This record gives sequence, C-alpha cells and structure tokens, in this order.
Amino acid sequence: MTTRRTRPAPRPPEGTPPRTELARQARAVLADAVRVAHWAAGAPGPAGSPPLAAHALERAATALELSPAQVRAGWDRARLAGLIELHGDTARPGWRLRAWDRDDSAVLRGWVALFDAWSLVHAAPGDIETGAVAEAVEAVPQVLSLLQLSAGAVPVPALLDLLGQRIAELQEERCEVPYGPGRPAGPGAPAAERPAPARSAELNALLLDWALEGLAAVGALTLGDGHATLTPLGNWAVWVKLEQICVAAQSPAGNIEQSAADMLLGCARLTPGPARDEYRAWLAARTVTSAVAELLAVARGQDALLRGLAFEALRVVGAPAEPEVRAVVADQSLRPYALLWLAEYEGSDPDDAQDVLSREEATWLWVDTAAAVADHGETGLLVRHLDSAVQGTVPALLDEVRAVGHPRTVQVLVALAAAHPDPALAKAMRRAAFQVHTGGV
Repeated sequence: MTTRRTRPAPRPPEGTPPRTELARQARAVLADAVRVAHWAAGAPGPAGSPPLAAHALERAATALELSPAQVRAGWDRARLAGLIELHGDTARPGWRLRAWDRDDSAVLRGWVALFDAWSLVHAAPGDIETGAVAEAVEAVPQVLSLLQLSAGAVPVPALLDLLGQRIAELQEERCEVPYGPGRPAGPGAPAAERPAPARSAELNALLLDWALEGLAAVGALTLGDGHATLTPLGNWAVWVKLEQICVAAQSPAGNIEQSAADMLLGCARLTPGPARDEYRAWLAARTVTSAVAELLAVARGQDALLRGLAFEALRVVGAPAEPEVRAVVADQSLRPYALLWLAEYEGSDPDDAQDVLSREEATWLWVDTAAAVADHGETGLLVRHLDSAVQGTVPALLDEVRAVGHPRTVQVLVALAAAHPDPALAKAMRRAAFQVHTGGV
C-alpha cells in the first residue's frame, strides 16, 4: 500500500491582520456599495423599469448624497459582491447584505468576489483586442504572486517584465504569436505584417497599467510613483488562492481531473466528511461558473443518485451557486432539491428544511431518492426508505406516488414490491405499479 504524499497548505503571510481587521477593511472598500444596495432593495422603481434606470439613478444620488457616477459604481460593485440580486425588475438584498454587520466571513467572501471580478470593475481600454485582454487577465495571478513574495513595493518595470513573460508563455502554449494593433499575424506572414517587439512592449505596458488600476480599484493594492504594493486585503486574498490550489492538489480520491458525473460517482461510497473534501478539491481546480454549470447539468440527467450528490457538492460551493440554484426552482425534477438547498443556505436547520416542500414536492423527492437507492443501493435500504415517507401509511403513500407523475414511479414500485417481506404490501405495490404503467386508477 502506498501513502499518498500531500503538499502542505501555505501559511498566511507574516503580519496578516486578524480576520476582524480584514473584514473592517473590506467593509470600507464596499461602503458605498452597501449603501446603494440598501437603497435599491428598499426603493423599487415603477413597474417594468430596472431598479437603477436613469430616473432612479438621480433619486439614489440625491438620497445618498453621492454623485451619479458613484451610485453607478456602487451598484455595479454591489451586484458583483453579492449584496444585491435582481429578480426581473425587482432588486432584493442578497444574503451577504443581510449578514453584513454581523458576519465577517460574509464580508470577506463578498470582497473576494469583487476581487475576482476586478477586470469587470475597471473596464479594459476599448482599443485593446479582446484576446489580449483575456491573456492579461490570465497572467495577472503571476503578477500578484510576485507582489506577495516581495512583501513590499515592487517596481513597475519588474512587474512589466513578468507580465510579458507570462503572456509569451501563454501564447507559446497555444502556438500563437504576440498580439499587434490589428489581427494576430501567422508565423508565415510577411515581416511587415508581424507586430514589432516595441509595439508588443507598448501593448503589455497598457495592459499592466489597466490591471494594476483595476486591482487598486477593488482595494487589492496601492500604486505609488513607479511601484505597486499589495494591501493587507490583497495579500490575504492571494494567500487564499494559493491555499485553494494546495487543496486541489490533495484530492483524497484523485478525482480532480474527472468530469462532474465521474467525480460524484467516485464520492458515492464515501462518508460525508471525505466526500466534502473531495468536492472542495474538485471545485478548487475549476472556476465557480463552470463547476456549477457542470454540476447542474449532471443533476438534470437520468441518474437520481447523481442528482442528489450534485446538490451536496453545490452545498460546498455555497453563496456563488445561489443565483444558478434559484434559477432551477422552476424545473420540476430539480425543484425539491433546489428548495432544500436554498432553505439551508438561508439559515434553516437541515432537519427543518423539509418544511419548505409541499406534500407533492416531498413525494416527488421521496420517489427520486427511492430511484437512487434502487439503482445503487441495497434492497434493505430501499425497504427502510418507506419509513421516511411523509404519508405515514403505505396505502396513502401509494395513492400520492401514483398521482405525482415521477418518471421512475413504476420502476420504484416494482423494486419495492420485489424487496418487501410483507406479501400483502408487496402485492399492493405491484398493483399500483401496474396502474401507473397502464394509466389506470
């Protein structure tokens, strides 16, 4: 038996302030965003108009004693930090806004969401090609790592050299040539059509200036005369990202590179603690957007076991998954799972979360869970699953199961009939399965 070697997680940088102080700094960065979010949540516009349309912008500026530009910037930051949510034409306070004054973790998560979105907070110059901007965003983590390792001010020329090197590496990995002022030129293009080194250096300088200004705009660094320095918040955020990378390198079951479906199947036999560790490792190796989309795609599939496990993994994702989970509430097959996820996310005790489900939704979930047990579990577990039904008696359960319209109803009833030791109940289940199959009553 071999022992799996793991990489130790990085320690917080020396001199990192306590979380309470970091949260205080994050609250200061997002102070205007919080004020705008509170105003928008309490002041919906006329029907059919967005909460921050032109007329609302002027009203907010007057009420908050901010300029329209400050209100607009605060609004954008509030949405990026999860302080405000749009539901059609209505703005609602996000969970972070409700927890803002009492929960330092919610504050820091909101600021990290803003930090991750720095390229949206500070838009790139319009005359720079989209591909060049994307490469700069991908190269910025290297720049941030140098700033952290330096533990102080770093001259801009050193950052420019590193950015240029990283962009060149990215282009080499993709077999590309540097971007010029026009379209990328292929290796066989005439020399006159290839971008001159001076122009590439000029472009990199523009990209670096934009990136540093964007990171400064979200409070991650400060800019001096020819140098840049990470703020305590920025220093802490880079450490958090490094820690996530180390967690991803320590996947206990080795499923990091697997698809969501294969990863979830690999976790099916794990106890809850190790399964959560595996989910965290898998998630840390992906962007939140792609991971949530992949998990929900699996949840929409035919395998009920994977559906339940996908929502367990989404519980580990937490707040960043909330908009996507809320969006699938209208999907019948996902609605019970989504409602339970949202109830727990909003603070309900897991034992009480079932109360958010209607009788029909609870019955649908019972059938879906039974299908998962029938496909992947043991017969004894399937029989014990009868005790979890809200109906209390088998005849009442059978009546409601037949009416709920779950696509796996027949298979579940047949499997239960085959597994149940009571001949009378088994006969009733077979009769119910036949009625559902033939459309009878």
